[in-house]
Amino acid sequence: MQIEAIGIVSPGDMGHVVGQVLREDGLRVITCLAERSDRTKALAKQAGLEDLPSYADLVVNADAIFSILVPAEAPALAEQIAQAIRKTRSSPLYVDFNAISPATARSVGKVIEEAGGRFVDGSIIGPPPRTVGATRFYVSGRDAGELEVLNDYGLHVIPIGQRVGDASALKMCYAALTKGLTALSTELMVAAQALGVAEALDAEFRQSQSAMLARMERGLPTMPPKSRRWVGEMEEIADTFASVGLTPNILRGAADIYRFVGDTPLADRNPEDPGQPTLAEMITQLAAHLKQ
Repeated sequence: MQIEAIGIVSPGDMGHVVGQVLREDGLRVITCLAERSDRTKALAKQAGLEDLPSYADLVVNADAIFSILVPAEAPALAEQIAQAIRKTRSSPLYVDFNAISPATARSVGKVIEEAGGRFVDGSIIGPPPRTVGATRFYVSGRDAGELEVLNDYGLHVIPIGQRVGDASALKMCYAALTKGLTALSTELMVAAQALGVAEALDAEFRQSQSAMLARMERGLPTMPPKSRRWVGEMEEIADTFASVGLTPNILRGAADIYRFVGDTPLADRNPEDPGQPTLAEMITQLAAHLKQ
C-alpha cells in the first residue's frame, strides 16, 4: 500500500509531534479537531496539520489513521471512526498506538474490521519523536509490515509479528517498569515527607542510590500534567497482568497514585508551561494535599 496521507487523532503532546515529523518529511498529515481542546487545536496548528471538518472527511482522505490519545478514549474513537468508515464505504488502515491492553486492542480491531477498515495494533515507546531514533513505533498484525515505509519519513517503525495484541503487550510490560517506578517513587517520597524523614532519606539516597535519585529529580516533576491520563494506562496494565494469572494490585496501586496526583493543582499545568517545580517543591505540595 502506498501511503501519501496520514490522519492523526488526536494531535496532543505525542500526536502533534508525530504529525509534524511526517509532514516535514513529505507526507500530507490531516486531523479532525471537532470537540478537541483549545490546547490541542493550538498544537495542531503549531505542527502545521490540516484540519478537516469531520471523521468522514478524514477516513476518505487518509491512507492510514493513527489513534494517539488518552487510553480510556481509544474504544470510543474507534466506534466513531467505524461509523465514518461505514458511511463512506472507505477502507483506511487504522493503527491504534494507545497504551491499551492486548484485549482492548483486539476489541478495537474488531470494531474497525467489522466496519470495513483494516487494523494494526501499535505502541509507542519513548518521548515525542523530536530526535531521530529516540522513539520506537512497534506494530503487529497482518498488515503491520505496510507501515515500514514510514521509516523513510522520520519514524522508527518496528513490526513484531502477525498477532494483534503483541505491540500492546510489549507496551504494557515496558510501561509497568517506567511508569510503575515513577508511581512508586512518588509515593515513597510523599510518605517520607509526611513522616518527617525526607531530609534523612534524601541524604541516604545521595549516598547509596545516586543514580535513582537523579532519575527522580529529572523525571518526577514532569509527571503531574500527565497523571490523569496515566490512570487509565495503569488500569490497562493491571488488566493485562491479571489476564495471565498475575496480581493486578501493584498497578492498580499505581493508578491510585496517579489519581491522587491528578486531583492536585500540579496536574493542571501544561507540559510546555515555564517554571516547572523542583522535586522537593513537588513533593511538598503533594504532601500538603495529602493532609487535606
